[in-house]
Amino acid sequence: MIFKGMIKIEQEDDWFVATCLENSVASQGKTIIEAMENLKEAIVLYYEDETNKEDLILLRKEPVYITTLEMTL
Repeated sequence: MIFKGMIKIEQEDDWFVATCLENSVASQGKTIIEAMENLKEAIVLYYEDETNKEDLILLRKEPVYITTLEMTL
């Protein structure tokens, strides 16, 4: 099974917190890469439960791009 989801990464003090926007699964790490690796593990555990696999039907098929916009008004 292939999982494709949007991930939000925020820095909180000395930690990076990675959160999957489709299912609210989150994990953290000292680096962005570590946070993403830990999130992958958490997502695998989340979808091990058969009832959570129904959520996969609702996932987007096409990529979504998220960025920030800073401008003077």
